[in-house]
Amino acid sequence: MPAKEELPSTLQRSTKKAQRTWSKAHDNAVDEYGEGERAHRTAFAALKHSYEKVGDHWEAKGEKGPSDKQAEKTGAAARKGGTTAEGVDANASKKHLMEVARKLDISGRSTMRKDELVEAIKKENRKETRKSRS
Repeated sequence: MPAKEELPSTLQRSTKKAQRTWSKAHDNAVDEYGEGERAHRTAFAALKHSYEKVGDHWEAKGEKGPSDKQAEKTGAAARKGGTTAEGVDANASKKHLMEVARKLDISGRSTMRKDELVEAIKKENRKETRKSRS
């Protein structure tokens, strides 16, 4: 099925460029691996190289690159799976994460460590996405 017909709701609320990035990566992955979860994971991996999830949509990152430790893996290590930061740019600076937390109005952010900010942003992103879908 063409990616345009499978576009996740978070991408439907994102820029056209983010949508194109995901769609192109998805279609190429379907050609390579076939339809299914692997094509979706590959498309999201490509998207997370240039975009980060903020609330219920994706925004361009300041710098391109892997978004978390799982995204840094390649080859067989990457295919084994693992936990991700769910679109949060965990490799970004604490200052950037504080800005995202402020944008999402996360309370208590000023006293959080970097790893706590990542978790709080993930939680808020899930909440915002659920709210947008209902």
